[in-house]
Amino acid sequence: MAEEKDFKIVFMGTPDFAVASLDAILKKGFDVVGVVTAPDRPAGRGQKIRQSAVKGFALEHGLNILQPENLKDQSFHTELEALEADLFAVVAFRMLPEAVWTMPKKGTINLHGSLLPQYRGAAPINWAIINGEKETGVTTFFIDKKIDTGDIIQQRTIPISENMTAGELHDNMMNIGAELLVETIGNIQADTIQREKQSINKEYKPAPKIFRKDCRLDLNRSIQDVHNHIRGLSPYPAAWIQLQNSNGQKKSFKIYKSEIAIANNTEFTHPALINKDSELFLSLKDGLLKIDHVQLEGKKRMKAEAFLSGFNTADWRITED
Repeated sequence: MAEEKDFKIVFMGTPDFAVASLDAILKKGFDVVGVVTAPDRPAGRGQKIRQSAVKGFALEHGLNILQPENLKDQSFHTELEALEADLFAVVAFRMLPEAVWTMPKKGTINLHGSLLPQYRGAAPINWAIINGEKETGVTTFFIDKKIDTGDIIQQRTIPISENMTAGELHDNMMNIGAELLVETIGNIQADTIQREKQSINKEYKPAPKIFRKDCRLDLNRSIQDVHNHIRGLSPYPAAWIQLQNSNGQKKSFKIYKSEIAIANNTEFTHPALINKDSELFLSLKDGLLKIDHVQLEGKKRMKAEAFLSGFNTADWRITED
């Protein structure tokens, strides 16, 4: 049987989520002949040039780095071909043109943060929690012409606990996904994989990109739905409501953490923020949600107790305007 060092891989990825996979591939001993990542971009208030997390890791390990502006550029294709990779492995990267993903003899595989075909799209971690799923998972699959539709190779299930946030699931999934990707690469090298076609049924749930309008809480929903929405958007981009004071001033109010304090209780007639013994609660039509780690527009994120030391809930009301 061929050793891992005899199997050449080009890795493609950009954020921290992808770094764990690249690290795992290197530790397993596979020959990473190239790393493709996003070009350096200006970011932040100072618009300083920043490199991707994957590039930073690749530099530390002396890997060959490619940063194409245009994935369809022929010079980029020529560089890739010269690497003579057996397999391309993609984690959290851009959509590839067909001329790229068909290049290696063993194909191009992707690691996706859901149990495909469920939650195809840009935000599978967020939508699984928003929709109240009790479990999700990771999938390795072969890339084809459409996004997240290729043949499934392997999957691993991950439980979602009652108060788990998207950030917590992300970190858990990042490590489990890295393990699965390495296992899949080994099986591809050994020619022991079985491909499974994806099929869609009426139970299919998509995972589209999340915009600001998707982050505003609908306080007419059940307490469980509101709780799921908060944790599904934490820590980024964060769920929010709008507050208004007696002077008519309006400010957005982000909520990062919540837990159900009282459920199936209809004594609360309208949504409101409540300060009870220096703990912050959000009243809803069917219960009381304890909230923590909040951020008022113009202020820093802070724990609820610290926030309440300088904020009078009686002076502000929740508005839908």
